[in-house]
Amino acid sequence: MESLIDKSVIIFDGECNLCNGVVGWLLKFAPEEIFEFIPFQSPRGQELLKRYDYPLEQLETVILIDQNGPLTHSDGFLKIVSKIPRWKLVAALLAFVPRMIRDGIYNLASRNRVKWFGQSKSCTINF
Repeated sequence: MESLIDKSVIIFDGECNLCNGVVGWLLKFAPEEIFEFIPFQSPRGQELLKRYDYPLEQLETVILIDQNGPLTHSDGFLKIVSKIPRWKLVAALLAFVPRMIRDGIYNLASRNRVKWFGQSKSCTINF
């Protein structure tokens, strides 16, 4: 589990246009040494999903795995954003929004992401 100590791991849907767009944004703004991006469809993604007891067939949420373990939904997303120096304040402010509201918005976007943004045959990250 060497990379889980050195870098925070982000497991995402490599066939989702919204997810690929967010990964592209993170690649642009996040310091290189912070994250390791892993599509859930990859062998490594499947291995991590098994290890942390998540379903293997479909990903309903981004999963951040860091030294404290996995985080999902809006908590995971806010933790990801908080690790980017330029966006730390935005994440801190959004954390004041009650989780029930944040997760409601997150789940609405998650359920409709393919309908709203489409599906991709290729992934931002080669695996």
